[in-house]
Amino acid sequence: VADKIRLIPQDFFAELCEQIIQHLNHKIPGVNTAELCQRIQTSGVEITIGDLAKIANVLSFLFSTAARHNLSTEELVSTLGNAVSTLPKHAVQVIRHVWNEQGKSITVSEDARSMATVGQFVDIKWKLGVAMSSDTCRSLKYPYVTVTLTVADPSGQITDKSFEMTIPQFKNFFRQFKEMASVLETV
Repeated sequence: VADKIRLIPQDFFAELCEQIIQHLNHKIPGVNTAELCQRIQTSGVEITIGDLAKIANVLSFLFSTAARHNLSTEELVSTLGNAVSTLPKHAVQVIRHVWNEQGKSITVSEDARSMATVGQFVDIKWKLGVAMSSDTCRSLKYPYVTVTLTVADPSGQITDKSFEMTIPQFKNFFRQFKEMASVLETV
């Protein structure tokens, strides 16, 4: 991971650390590593989304563990111990600065920990389409709905999950959402 961190420019690394702190503070649902990875690649750095996700997981673990143990900035940096020698100097400076500025704001409650194991819903998008034909069938002409759910997994990685439904399936899906909404109104 240290070799991959070395590739990331300091401003992008700082943005990643700040997003992780915001995620741990429940201010944002997760870290959009796909978008950040694309911006890093556009700047000319060769890094994969998988590598960036690993770095985000390591940093999230580092910050949440430091918060759980209520570490000061100096305790965090000294706890990194041998890793400090392998981490690039700019990364250690960013970790020190971000933790010093925002580390104390992280609250680790039992409710948040148990909720974080499930993931969090971020957004939903849908579109209506009509399949006109295929290789095996000349005239399909059936409507379908494509739904894309944006979800932040427990580590904070934001991913999109897409699926298609027939109109009857979508009507059932919609009915279930209406039932959930009516139950929520009574709470």
